[in-house]
Amino acid sequence: MRSAGDRLFFVVLLIDAVLLAVAELAFLPLRVRDLAPGVGVDGNWPLPVSVLAAGLTMPLLVKLAAGLSTRMSIAGAPLLLWLATVIGIGIAGPGGDLMLTNDWRALALLAVGALPGAVVLGGVLGTPPAHA
Repeated sequence: MRSAGDRLFFVVLLIDAVLLAVAELAFLPLRVRDLAPGVGVDGNWPLPVSVLAAGLTMPLLVKLAAGLSTRMSIAGAPLLLWLATVIGIGIAGPGGDLMLTNDWRALALLAVGALPGAVVLGGVLGTPPAHA
């Protein structure tokens, strides 16, 4: 990292990764009936908006961190911290609650959040450094 501004931006990226993981876990059990109570019995399907949010934000966080440095520890830090937060808080949440749902949405959150971020990280690490 080149400057104090880069270090501060990196810390903001890490805080963002943790906050996104917590928010995505909180909204993982969301169902259509929660948003539209008048829908009735048919509106009881899962609405995993947090899976979509994870799929969109994790590659962006990894790409922004990679812009600061191409070292694995810097570029992959938001992804690793997001994974640790999702698994840690998902299994041992507030008050010992299990926040990861016991269905396909938990697997979807982990896969859709981690896989695109890992692909971006691999692309960054596989790119040869630019010669000045």
